[in-house]
Amino acid sequence: MRIGELAARAGVSVRALRYYEEKGVLTPRRTTSGYRIFDHTDIATVAHIRTLLAAGLGMGLIGEILSCMSGASRLPADCRQRLLRERRRMTDDIARIDAARSMLDLLLDEPDLAQRPNTAAPR
Repeated sequence: MRIGELAARAGVSVRALRYYEEKGVLTPRRTTSGYRIFDHTDIATVAHIRTLLAAGLGMGLIGEILSCMSGASRLPADCRQRLLRERRRMTDDIARIDAARSMLDLLLDEPDLAQRPNTAAPR
């Protein structure tokens, strides 16, 4: 399929697809006249890219992760280590976000807390 069709099917802009290609995370074939040709599997690849971007990962790391998704029955050891490291980072980020959300929930549940003077000791 051509780039416009992939954009429509994946729910992204043509510009985004060109960017993904420029960064090396999406690699279409080319016709002799230079048109990009994408496979149906590229729809899932674009979905993976968007999910990983939404999680705050950079394009370099996304490229590494996608290379680990080769379809092999066993994950290579180096890929496994990179994925474990990134998973730990995400878990830490989730914990920080959850703590911040809890703080906001407390303020929303008890708005008069925001009016109290800060009694915390200076750091």
